[in-house]
Amino acid sequence: MAEGRRYEGFTPGLHPIDGIAAGGFQFAGMTHRGSLLALPDGIHAYAPETFAAVDEASLAPLFALPRGSVDLLLFGCGAMLLPVPPALRQRLRALGIGCDPMSTAAACQTYNILLGEKRPVGAVLIAA
Repeated sequence: MAEGRRYEGFTPGLHPIDGIAAGGFQFAGMTHRGSLLALPDGIHAYAPETFAAVDEASLAPLFALPRGSVDLLLFGCGAMLLPVPPALRQRLRALGIGCDPMSTAAACQTYNILLGEKRPVGAVLIAA
């Protein structure tokens, strides 16, 4: 991963994911080791290290956004596809947010495409 400015936990604004490497990501001219939560208000450092640790509490920044800010949440589950727990899927659906689990690499690519299309998208990106 290229050296860049240090990431301090939150970068406001919309940023594509420029690179992914073992354990981290590149975006906005910076590098970050660990997972990310990419939302319309910015990119957040994300505490869960595995997809199993993703829960409603960890998604508090998403739930704090105005309704309609995100209509699709991509779940980058790590190296393999895992199902979104039914209770979390139901909570998201109740807020009008669809969800799509996939590998983290695929989630980064899909996020970038949808961001380029100016779609209201978010992504949970588990560092693999």
